[in-house]
Amino acid sequence: MTAPLPRLSAAQAAARLGVKPETLYAYVSRGLVGRERDARGSTFDALEIEAFAAGRRRAPAKAPAHPTTGMPLGVVHTDIADIEDGELLYRGRRARDLIDRPFAEVVEWLWDAERTDAPDPAIGGAREMVAALPPHAGAMDRLRAALTGFAADDPLRHDPAPATLHRIGWTLLTGLPVALGGDPDRDIARSLVGAWRVAPQEPVVTAVNAALILLIDHDLAVSTFAARVAASARADGYAAVSAALGAADSPLHFAAATRTSRLLMRVRRGREPERALIEALQDGTGIPGFGHPLYTGVDDRADALFPLIAALPDGESTMAAVRRLTDVVASRTRLRPNVDLALAALASGARLPEDAASTVFVVGRLAGWIAHIGAEYAERAMRLRPRGEYVGI
Repeated sequence: MTAPLPRLSAAQAAARLGVKPETLYAYVSRGLVGRERDARGSTFDALEIEAFAAGRRRAPAKAPAHPTTGMPLGVVHTDIADIEDGELLYRGRRARDLIDRPFAEVVEWLWDAERTDAPDPAIGGAREMVAALPPHAGAMDRLRAALTGFAADDPLRHDPAPATLHRIGWTLLTGLPVALGGDPDRDIARSLVGAWRVAPQEPVVTAVNAALILLIDHDLAVSTFAARVAASARADGYAAVSAALGAADSPLHFAAATRTSRLLMRVRRGREPERALIEALQDGTGIPGFGHPLYTGVDDRADALFPLIAALPDGESTMAAVRRLTDVVASRTRLRPNVDLALAALASGARLPEDAASTVFVVGRLAGWIAHIGAEYAERAMRLRPRGEYVGI
């Protein structure tokens, strides 16, 4: 006999919807959500709450205008990435049309800057920083340690010239995979795959290369904005990337990819998709791997990456698990797969570590961060310092 599925408490359901418990019970009284009651109190179906949360999303209110510039607050002009009709574009070109090119070649085009590789002494220092971490350190810990090592070895990092920023960017893109354990290689994706000590089979390298390209930029994500805020204060390239890493290492940003990997692995190991989903919902941050406010359908990046998964060593069984998860979510909510699910499928199908998705995300997005940092350097310094409005007593 199948055990009953875990349910959300009233406090968990209210937190997921971002409302007070009184508002939650008002939804119940109006028949908008269901509940069950027993001796322990009211409980709620997690997937029903998730579907209701998705249905309640509204377009944000129009932002007030800046008193001096007249520009809406919270809007930053960019010519790097755009999403039109459900498709991700880089400088007017479809991102998915670029994935058969080497990642470094796409970055050279995006930055308009010729590649230069990280110097060996800097790589050695960064590798030592990573090696000094405790065994339980995660992917983001290793990335931050390596970043610190590269920055400490670069006495010329404060030069504000675009050439210096691009040199910093190439140092990180070519050096991080090696500092993390990979072998130097002209192919950044191949070097990164080697960091996980798996055989660099061509389907795996091809899929990682595609993921790096698809993750370069995506509107003004919180990590990208953090990088631009630091650049607005004229932080050097390493410091601005460090600010971006701090914002990225959060449950609602890059860490969502790791949560999705755990969800997918549960299903691959035989857990019923509905039970695995409800267990993943217990932390109250939504269904990992599904839904994105910038797409009405499937995330364009996921749609471009999924076809490459089947060719991976465990690709077919991984995609079978993806389909089981997707079918359950589609039947209970209006959410469609996002890039976190595609990255989780990549890690699972290629037999990579659980947190490999976060590393791929960071290395790919680094190219976008550097492009945004350079764009912010060209703007008036400190323009991204908002004015506080006191609302206390």
